Amino acid sequence: MVDVNGIRLHIAEEGEGPLVVLLHGFPESWHSWHRQFGPLAAAGFRVVAPDQRGYGRSDHPEAVDAYTILHLVGDVVGLIRELGEERAYVVGHDWGAPVAWHTALLRPDLVRGVAGLSVPPPFRGSRPPLPAMDQMFGGRFYWNYFNRPGVADAEFAEDTRTALRKFFYWGSGDAPGAGQKQPLVDPERGWLADMADPEVLPEWFTEEDLDALTESFSRGFTGALNWYRNLDRNWELTAPWHGAVVTPPALYVYGDQDVVPAFPGTPELIERLPSLMPNLWREPLKLAGCGHWTQQERPDEVNAALIEFLTSCP
Repeated sequence: MVDVNGIRLHIAEEGEGPLVVLLHGFPESWHSWHRQFGPLAAAGFRVVAPDQRGYGRSDHPEAVDAYTILHLVGDVVGLIRELGEERAYVVGHDWGAPVAWHTALLRPDLVRGVAGLSVPPPFRGSRPPLPAMDQMFGGRFYWNYFNRPGVADAEFAEDTRTALRKFFYWGSGDAPGAGQKQPLVDPERGWLADMADPEVLPEWFTEEDLDALTESFSRGFTGALNWYRNLDRNWELTAPWHGAVVTPPALYVYGDQDVVPAFPGTPELIERLPSLMPNLWREPLKLAGCGHWTQQERPDEVNAALIEFLTSCP
């Protein structure tokens, strides 16, 4: 447990060498990186993965506006300092990717290199995201559903283990129609109603993984969902960086069966990344047959790409 940025964070740690901070997404925990610890540590890195604020054993502030992108970046900055380091590599998946990208955008002096899995680098849109998605999908996009106070919180907490099992199968490359759907929700029936509940988990996601994940949500989902409830506030707060680009060395990895890179406008953004990112290390790495849970579904390929990238940074 470490004290950073006015809160207490739980971290997992292994290895010695240059610091690599691994940032998980939704609905996950530090455990989503457990297949990366050994290989990265063996490659000569000090690997640290926190439960981010609102998750697991870390603090869960009550105020919704305590989960803005500036708070999340502040946690990473504070963590690097608290660990006694001046700079770090920052790697994020899902929601952890925007935190990693924004850490590199706002504090490039602290970032040796940045990698994002699933979610590409941030390029601020011309209008707030929630009204845009509301208009595009008639209020059924999952961001809008998550912004109904207490609704998704109650749905997911009713049977946490089943909710997480459904989520992970739905978002994986193993599910029928993976990568071919937008995450739309019937606001009356909820999101889980139409998600398949697999009788057998994918090989990469064991019952022990599900046990660890379920335990990490023993305090509910509200803290995690509050990240989504700041999407428009984040758009307002990041106005000074409109049009800015991430300058540290960067790597982007995604699965070709991941729903996130299929979000409206995202395929076009991914195609343009080499021209938009001055220090993009290579063409975006697309993993065949991989769904949303990139580092868990394809640990060997992700580990190899991360190690090659991290060791290539100046």
